[in-house]
Amino acid sequence: MLWWPRRGEAEGDTEPELAGGSGGTAVATRERVEEETAEAVSSERIRQALDRLDVRYLADTEGSLLAMWERHALLIALEGPADEILVMRARPHATAPPDWFDRAYRVVNEWNHSRRFCKAYVGDPTERGQLPIYAEVQVPLSSGTHDALLDELIDCGVTASLAFVDFLHEELL
Repeated sequence: MLWWPRRGEAEGDTEPELAGGSGGTAVATRERVEEETAEAVSSERIRQALDRLDVRYLADTEGSLLAMWERHALLIALEGPADEILVMRARPHATAPPDWFDRAYRVVNEWNHSRRFCKAYVGDPTERGQLPIYAEVQVPLSSGTHDALLDELIDCGVTASLAFVDFLHEELL
């Protein structure tokens, strides 16, 4: 297996030095995952992952799942031509007034420039003229995934949505 050397490692190293010496935990995890087979992502597998993560959710007839917290909701769905893209879209319950248009865009741009995961955007004005703000992650999974990775992706989406809403309440709302 070819590894890119980290800073401070020799160019010829084939296995990176892992914390703790032999890297037993990393090796055990790699072996466990290699024993599992990657399966197609489905609404049922997403439900199972949410159950394992102890995240409560509602399901609609189309298979989309909605997890709700005090200040925001997180839509978790499969989209794309073959339902191969895992989409996690957070929307705070609060919206910005129309006169905060410039401020909303500045705050969203600040989030996007300082974060890699979960990109934010300002939505179209609602019927009352308010500005909804979203954060979204799209992960193409056409080749399938293991349960452990699916759990990690969803957990990361949940955690990023919570951080996003906290950020918005500090900066904008």
